[in-house]
Amino acid sequence: MKKNTLGIILLFWSQLSLAQEAKNPEKMKNLKVGGYLDTYFSYDFSNPSSRDKPYFVSSARHNEVTVNLAYIDLQYQSERFRAKLAPGFGTYMNSNYAGEPQTLKNLVEANVGIKLSKKKEIWLDMGVMGSPFTDENALSMNQLCYTRSYAPEYVPYYVSGAKLTLPLSSKLIWYFWVLNGWQQIQDLNTQKSITSQLEFRPAEKLMFNWNIYVGDERSVAAPNFRKRYFTDLYMVYNPDGKFSSTVCAYIGNQKSVNQANEEEDRIWWQINSSVRYRFTPSWSLSSRLEYFDDPKSVQITSINPLTSGFAAGSFTLGLNYAIDKNILLRFENRNFFSFKEIYKNKNGDPSNSGQALTTSLAVTF
Repeated sequence: MKKNTLGIILLFWSQLSLAQEAKNPEKMKNLKVGGYLDTYFSYDFSNPSSRDKPYFVSSARHNEVTVNLAYIDLQYQSERFRAKLAPGFGTYMNSNYAGEPQTLKNLVEANVGIKLSKKKEIWLDMGVMGSPFTDENALSMNQLCYTRSYAPEYVPYYVSGAKLTLPLSSKLIWYFWVLNGWQQIQDLNTQKSITSQLEFRPAEKLMFNWNIYVGDERSVAAPNFRKRYFTDLYMVYNPDGKFSSTVCAYIGNQKSVNQANEEEDRIWWQINSSVRYRFTPSWSLSSRLEYFDDPKSVQITSINPLTSGFAAGSFTLGLNYAIDKNILLRFENRNFFSFKEIYKNKNGDPSNSGQALTTSLAVTF
């Protein structure tokens, strides 16, 4: 019965909406209904027996045609009020929401907001929202490359809490967040985390985003963790143009108590850059180069137990074909490399390299 609860709620909501539209058509003009469906096939040349590609939650199944992310997007917007509900399904949801209980596993977004000023765009939103970190998010059609880099896979894709939006000028917006924690809907401890986000748009086609996160990350799963400090800075240039590019860098410090009960620093960092060039309105070529370093395995633990720490780079090359403005077909090759044996070859032996081929057909409506 629990598995059918969300479907029953959506069916009831749709029938109620039709009834309300008949009674109040003016109010229903504020409602928008959309959707998204991302299907893919990926082949990892290490041929993992579990069919789970190591280290990733996006497009992470091997040698099967399946759904990465599908959701229905319900948005309501009036002059002083807004709300969004986006229940989601797919292998991304299965991997990325594994720690959330019951129906919370299916919430891509679920939030409500109220405008605090009659003259300025000052908003307070509460609920489950997309995170501000890195230049990549869960929606593949919004990315220059189809697969995600290590960067977004190891910061929150979603957050739960409250967000204050405060425009400082026509080009600068400040967001202040109070969160349950680092990608948590159900809080794992009694502490709250804070995030500061500055969005700067010096020109129409250029955007900079700077984020800071501070929070206590101790939990049952990580009892030795203490404060986490994290900051990222990224740039997005001309995302819808003939030539587009992004650059993202971040660094984090996880305070942790060692066996001697002494607090130590555990640093991890990454940098990546992506570009895309449109040859025609339909055809484009995209590429990404990245490096991720986590020497004390704060975020990533090697699948090979004899290898300590994690350090890896990858090079991605993809061909994209826009069948229509809302339908995108993509083909992508990704090569991984490391001076550590953190991958496996087709025989299951430790290796310092890997390769995956992925194709995707995605639609938004």
